[in-house]
Amino acid sequence: MNFKKIKMMGLAVGVGAMLAACSGGSDEGAESTGDAKDASKNGGSNEINLAYVEWDTEVASTHVVGKVLEDLGYDVTLTPLDNAIMWEAVSSGEADATVSAWLPNTHASQYAEYKDSMVELGENLTGAKIGLVVPAYMDVDSIEDLSDEANMTITGIEPGAGVLGAAEKAVEDYENLSGWEVLPSSSGAMNVALGQAIENEEEIIVTGWSPHWMFSSYDLKYLEDPKGVFGGEEILGTFARKGLEEDMPEAYKVLDAFNWTTEDIEAVMLDIANGTDPDEAATNWINENTEKVAEWTEGVE
Repeated sequence: MNFKKIKMMGLAVGVGAMLAACSGGSDEGAESTGDAKDASKNGGSNEINLAYVEWDTEVASTHVVGKVLEDLGYDVTLTPLDNAIMWEAVSSGEADATVSAWLPNTHASQYAEYKDSMVELGENLTGAKIGLVVPAYMDVDSIEDLSDEANMTITGIEPGAGVLGAAEKAVEDYENLSGWEVLPSSSGAMNVALGQAIENEEEIIVTGWSPHWMFSSYDLKYLEDPKGVFGGEEILGTFARKGLEEDMPEAYKVLDAFNWTTEDIEAVMLDIANGTDPDEAATNWINENTEKVAEWTEGVE
């Protein structure tokens, strides 16, 4: 699959700078598996660009959807972006769609700002959750139980992520967390820190979310959140730029139909976490779930 950068024609300066940082094509261009009909069915173009947040969940879902579209003859571009830039890119039409919206809490501010300039296709996964996560061997069950564990630090992910903001709010709202610190890093760095702590049976508190492969790899638990700082159940949603349905009706149909389960996404995530290339992991899952993929592509020639 081709990981080309999206074209930056007419992009605002701030968005352009972020997209430029993501620039760079793969050595092997994506080859369309269709013929001339692929271009004509999409109003003259079979190029589609999916933006995503570079979290493990979104790497998995975007690669699967991208591979399905590629197998249908589309020239697929996948572009990892910061939260806000992802939403802005789709709303401005510089990206065609995303399956990476976490609602109603994690991306609440971005949703409020950009929802009116995008097309909301609905949920693609239910039962998602965010919160503070600890190894099961730690003798705490609630945020209110915390006192001086893990050197009074919470290991976070990227600045701007909703779960990180919620963790910072938890430090403000819970009196027992006075003096605690939330340390931003990245999702990858947080995963490494979690694995190392568990290997040494040390205390660690991380900003966690599910679905996530770490729950399949480690014995973990969410801390109860009596104040409701992290909100309730989340859904993962799909959004498209305005006009995509008219420009690429069959791609739009696939994106609109895309829906799977926590078990599905965690299988892809775990495969990637174990060292499989994301494109190969997506192909593996698609080959093992042909009936489900057929539901997404029903009616698409």
